[in-house]
Amino acid sequence: MTVQDYVRLLRRNLVLIVSLALIGLSIGLLVALTTPTRYTTSTQLLVSAQAGDAATPSELNLARGYAQQAVSSYIDIIPSSLVLQPVIDDLGLDYTVAQLSSKVSATAASTTSTAITLTVSDRNPAQAARLANAIGDSFTAVVAEQLERPVDARPSLVRIDTLEAASVPVSPSAPNIPLTVALGALLGLVGGIGVAVLRSVLDNRIRTIEDVERAVSAPTLGGIALDPHAKKRPLVVAADARDPRAEAFRSLRTNVKFLDLGEGSMALVVTSAGPGEGKSTTTANLAITFAESGARVALIDADLRLPRIADYFSIEGGVGLTEVLIGRAVASETLQHWGRGALFILPAGTVPPNPAELLGSTAMTALLNDLKAAFDIILIDSPPVGLVTDAAVLARQTQGAILVTASGKTRANRLSDAEATIEKSGAKVLGTVVTMLPTKGADRTAYGVYGG
Repeated sequence: MTVQDYVRLLRRNLVLIVSLALIGLSIGLLVALTTPTRYTTSTQLLVSAQAGDAATPSELNLARGYAQQAVSSYIDIIPSSLVLQPVIDDLGLDYTVAQLSSKVSATAASTTSTAITLTVSDRNPAQAARLANAIGDSFTAVVAEQLERPVDARPSLVRIDTLEAASVPVSPSAPNIPLTVALGALLGLVGGIGVAVLRSVLDNRIRTIEDVERAVSAPTLGGIALDPHAKKRPLVVAADARDPRAEAFRSLRTNVKFLDLGEGSMALVVTSAGPGEGKSTTTANLAITFAESGARVALIDADLRLPRIADYFSIEGGVGLTEVLIGRAVASETLQHWGRGALFILPAGTVPPNPAELLGSTAMTALLNDLKAAFDIILIDSPPVGLVTDAAVLARQTQGAILVTASGKTRANRLSDAEATIEKSGAKVLGTVVTMLPTKGADRTAYGVYGG
């Protein structure tokens, strides 16, 4: 994915991301407000080994090394009952050793440090300072009287000095409302972005021209913008010639003309990967634009399963392609002229039980040959290639197929499969047309702007 793809992804999921960030912020605020207030203070103790006034440098180094080694074991001793029980007894605390130990921690700055930082947290700031100093005193006594006491009753070789006594804290250490709220918002934001990326990975719908070009090898011939009122006026080229979508269909006509299909008449199948992607509307408007340019155009409704062309053009569709293929009518009498140009429409006629067989018959081949002799371009509206084989059958008898795909609806894998199905039949996909392109929002494209 490119940087633009990521920006588009974030814009497309902006509401989701902002919503989860706000939820995270709210949860962080709730946690902060419900967290008990705690005050933290600490005292620093220095551990040293006495080597005597006449000690040599070597003895001094040994004493320092001994003190450094002793620190690591003292850190484990401070939260033990050996140190804490005397504090409980002296202060008359209503605590167990385990409860008091949960308020105490001891650390050293490094493995070579001889200083111990003894930290105590409590809901009462004065009590926190009182406990820290009392534990420091108790630890000093335990070391001198029990852990490091010489057998001959001489003074202890290890000395504990208080570098800095614990003071009463003036502000609580927890909850840190700004930090907790910021962390909640950050986690919500990260979660929103993660969900957006996951949705993007799982959702492989076509949204932009670039998505289409990644899914299929055929070139993009045109893009048609989304029109919420397309069902009410499917023939936008005829209804409003100045509409940007009408101009987009004319641009599509120009690109189709540039297809290298050799001399003579042009016969093209227009299909899609699935239903509701705008293939019939595209075929109808493209036929009108060709007729406007002075070409002799034959529009065939070969969707013998769900025909729409007759309804779009408001013509009689009871007799049409089916009757011609089974020999009950002739094309010259069934073709209906429409509009001011040379546009002739062959509706689908009766819906038969065997559409694929009729479309692949010699009668269909003969019909196409006759129409090629009389028209400059023949456009055939066929069923979606992802549902039935009709389009692939027809594409073999023409110069190729145009695949219509709908932005936000067609899935990339289905579009790729549609192209593969047509090519496996021995036909060629000449290009794609992307319909329903958004004119605003994250997925707005140049085609979308131009078309609406």
